[in-house]
Amino acid sequence: MRVVFRWLLAASMVFAGLSHLFWARRAFQAQVPDWSAKVLHLDEDAVVVASGAIEVAIGVSLVALPRERRRVGRLLAVFFAAVFPGNVEQYVKRRDGFGLDTNGKRLGRLFFQPVLVAWALWSTRS
Repeated sequence: MRVVFRWLLAASMVFAGLSHLFWARRAFQAQVPDWSAKVLHLDEDAVVVASGAIEVAIGVSLVALPRERRRVGRLLAVFFAAVFPGNVEQYVKRRDGFGLDTNGKRLGRLFFQPVLVAWALWSTRS
């Protein structure tokens, strides 16, 4: 069961990463906190491209590096926690993006982030 969920998570990460890079860049820019671009000295698009590349790399690593799966799972959990402020900012500033066009939907997404963290840790356990 864990293997199936790990592969599903890997596919989801690759898909999400590619969407950051290609067809949903504008939507993901809505999630970049105003302060993060200043801290990282990058514009919103660069932050989106970088996070997309990281998502693709982590997704591929989940299946291509079986001996490192626990480490990759922890890295993914940290990544999910690191992008959480963007989700909060999207909710607080009422920014629409890829179907999250109501406060209820944006709020619901906030509660899904801990599920993603748990999924990353559980699916990569031995």
